[in-house]
Amino acid sequence: MTQIDIIENASDIAIAGFIETALGCALAAGPEPVAISVPGGSTPFPIMEKLVQADLDWSRVTVWPGDDRVVPEDHEASNTGKIRALFEPVGAHVATLTVMEQVPHFALVWLGMGADGHIASLFPNTDPQANDPAPIRRLTPDPLPPEAPFDRVTLTMPSLLDSDALMFVIRGEDKRAVFDTAARGESDLPVARLLKAAGQKVTCFT
Repeated sequence: MTQIDIIENASDIAIAGFIETALGCALAAGPEPVAISVPGGSTPFPIMEKLVQADLDWSRVTVWPGDDRVVPEDHEASNTGKIRALFEPVGAHVATLTVMEQVPHFALVWLGMGADGHIASLFPNTDPQANDPAPIRRLTPDPLPPEAPFDRVTLTMPSLLDSDALMFVIRGEDKRAVFDTAARGESDLPVARLLKAAGQKVTCFT
């Protein structure tokens, strides 16, 4: 069973510090570029605003959206556009998700989770598998979230699992209950499938 470190009531500053430490260790390990995957949505961006203040060699860091809505980057629903606006000014590279991209190994994959147990844009209706042969997929959530009724492009489960560490930020009692059930192996939601297949360290901030 996957061991999960739960850090309760973590501040945005503390979470940003955790990510800074992970990136710093990865950068110190060798001269190669370092990749991290980050989520979209309302919760992550205040954390990212603190993260980009970190004294890191951002020129060696590539930031990958874990998923995005299939909209232009200047659209208000675009995760990539917002991520680019934060990270490119400090010197980081920001990847654009297309099905043709070559996905790297990640030093850290940061995920959120929906109340339905979806991670990235791997919704329950998409039946994500840990042995998916594709690194990236374009798909349609069903039902489409009314606040973002768009097709999605997303890293698949093997791409998310090709990482040194996984972290979640789970806010709200309803989502926490879904996550805890998945962590115990008592559901078959996308988050449960990911946790079941994970062999690396998993940290969950609440």
